[in-house]
Amino acid sequence: MKLAWWMLSGSVLSSFLITTLLTTGARREVWLGMLGPLASAVASWIVMERQFTRRPTALTGLLIKAFAAKMVFFGVYVAALLKVGGVRPFPFVVSFMSYFVALHALEAVGLRRLQAGVLKGNK
Repeated sequence: MKLAWWMLSGSVLSSFLITTLLTTGARREVWLGMLGPLASAVASWIVMERQFTRRPTALTGLLIKAFAAKMVFFGVYVAALLKVGGVRPFPFVVSFMSYFVALHALEAVGLRRLQAGVLKGNK
Protein backbone atom coordinates (compact mmCIF):
# COMPACT_ATOMS: atom_id res chain seq x y z
CA MET A 1 0.00 0.00 0.00
CA LYS A 2 2.98 2.25 0.65
CA LEU A 3 3.99 2.12 -3.02
CA ALA A 4 0.47 3.15 -4.07
CA TRP A 5 0.80 6.31 -1.98
CA TRP A 6 4.19 7.05 -3.56
CA MET A 7 2.69 6.62 -7.02
CA LEU A 8 -0.24 8.87 -6.18
CA SER A 9 1.74 11.62 -4.52
CA GLY A 10 4.55 11.56 -7.09
CA SER A 11 2.15 11.71 -10.03
CA VAL A 12 0.02 14.51 -8.60
CA LEU A 13 3.07 16.53 -7.52
CA SER A 14 4.83 16.13 -10.87
CA SER A 15 1.66 17.02 -12.80
CA PHE A 16 1.20 20.07 -10.63
CA LEU A 17 4.80 21.15 -11.22
CA ILE A 18 4.62 20.51 -14.96
CA THR A 19 1.37 22.41 -15.37
CA THR A 20 2.63 25.39 -13.38
CA LEU A 21 5.72 25.58 -15.58
CA LEU A 22 3.81 25.27 -18.85
CA THR A 23 3.14 28.45 -20.73
CA THR A 24 0.88 26.73 -23.25
CA GLY A 25 -2.66 25.62 -22.60
CA ALA A 26 -1.80 21.92 -22.26
CA ARG A 27 -2.65 21.65 -18.58
CA ARG A 28 -5.77 19.59 -19.18
CA GLU A 29 -3.89 17.17 -21.42
CA VAL A 30 -1.13 16.68 -18.83
CA TRP A 31 -3.62 15.86 -16.07
CA LEU A 32 -5.70 13.55 -18.26
CA GLY A 33 -2.53 11.86 -19.53
CA MET A 34 -1.57 11.19 -15.92
CA LEU A 35 -4.95 10.05 -14.56
CA GLY A 36 -5.42 6.90 -16.66
CA PRO A 37 -2.01 5.34 -15.99
CA LEU A 38 -2.20 6.38 -12.33
CA ALA A 39 -5.61 4.81 -11.79
CA SER A 40 -4.46 1.62 -13.48
CA ALA A 41 -1.15 1.39 -11.61
CA VAL A 42 -2.61 2.11 -8.18
CA ALA A 43 -5.51 -0.30 -8.63
CA SER A 44 -3.36 -3.10 -10.00
CA TRP A 45 -0.70 -2.61 -7.30
CA ILE A 46 -3.27 -2.83 -4.51
CA VAL A 47 -4.74 -6.00 -6.03
CA MET A 48 -1.28 -7.55 -6.59
CA GLU A 49 -0.13 -6.78 -3.07
CA ARG A 50 -3.28 -8.28 -1.54
CA GLN A 51 -3.01 -11.37 -3.73
CA PHE A 52 0.62 -11.83 -2.79
CA THR A 53 -0.13 -11.74 0.93
CA ARG A 54 -3.04 -14.18 0.56
CA ARG A 55 -1.79 -16.62 -2.08
CA PRO A 56 1.54 -15.79 -3.72
CA THR A 57 1.33 -18.77 -6.07
CA ALA A 58 -1.72 -17.25 -7.78
CA LEU A 59 0.06 -13.99 -8.58
CA THR A 60 1.05 -14.96 -12.13
CA GLY A 61 -2.53 -15.73 -13.10
CA LEU A 62 -3.61 -12.41 -11.65
CA LEU A 63 -0.91 -10.57 -13.61
CA ILE A 64 -2.13 -12.12 -16.86
CA LYS A 65 -5.73 -11.10 -16.14
CA ALA A 66 -4.60 -7.61 -15.14
CA PHE A 67 -2.64 -7.30 -18.39
CA ALA A 68 -5.74 -8.13 -20.43
CA ALA A 69 -7.89 -5.73 -18.41
CA LYS A 70 -5.33 -2.95 -18.84
CA MET A 71 -5.23 -3.47 -22.61
CA VAL A 72 -8.99 -2.95 -22.80
CA PHE A 73 -8.99 -0.06 -20.32
CA PHE A 74 -6.19 1.86 -22.03
CA GLY A 75 -7.67 1.30 -25.49
CA VAL A 76 -11.02 2.70 -24.39
CA TYR A 77 -9.44 5.50 -22.32
CA VAL A 78 -7.15 6.81 -25.06
CA ALA A 79 -9.74 6.46 -27.82
CA ALA A 80 -12.43 8.18 -25.77
CA LEU A 81 -10.23 11.13 -24.86
CA LEU A 82 -8.85 11.59 -28.35
CA LYS A 83 -12.15 11.15 -30.19
CA VAL A 84 -14.74 12.49 -27.77
CA GLY A 85 -12.77 14.27 -25.04
CA GLY A 86 -11.40 16.94 -27.31
CA VAL A 87 -7.83 16.77 -26.02
CA ARG A 88 -4.93 17.80 -28.19
CA PRO A 89 -3.12 14.61 -29.21
CA PHE A 90 0.54 15.56 -28.83
CA PRO A 91 0.61 16.85 -25.22
CA PHE A 92 -1.83 14.14 -24.12
CA VAL A 93 0.20 11.31 -25.67
CA VAL A 94 3.48 12.65 -24.27
CA SER A 95 1.98 12.88 -20.79
CA PHE A 96 0.22 9.52 -21.08
CA MET A 97 3.32 7.67 -22.28
CA SER A 98 5.58 9.30 -19.69
CA TYR A 99 3.33 8.36 -16.79
CA PHE A 100 2.56 4.93 -18.28
CA VAL A 101 6.24 4.00 -18.47
CA ALA A 102 7.20 5.55 -15.12
CA LEU A 103 4.33 4.01 -13.17
CA HIS A 104 4.73 0.57 -14.69
CA ALA A 105 8.45 0.69 -13.94
CA LEU A 106 7.57 1.48 -10.32
CA GLU A 107 5.18 -1.47 -10.31
CA ALA A 108 7.93 -3.74 -11.62
CA VAL A 109 10.38 -2.58 -8.95
CA GLY A 110 7.70 -2.99 -6.29
CA LEU A 111 6.86 -6.48 -7.51
CA ARG A 112 10.53 -7.43 -7.45
CA ARG A 113 10.88 -6.14 -3.89
CA LEU A 114 7.69 -7.89 -2.86
CA GLN A 115 9.01 -11.21 -4.12
CA ALA A 116 12.59 -10.66 -2.93
CA GLY A 117 11.91 -12.02 0.55
CA VAL A 118 10.36 -15.17 -0.84
CA LEU A 119 13.16 -15.64 -3.34
CA LYS A 120 15.85 -15.18 -0.67
CA GLY A 121 14.22 -17.85 1.45
CA ASN A 122 14.36 -20.36 -1.43
CA LYS A 123 18.09 -20.02 -2.12
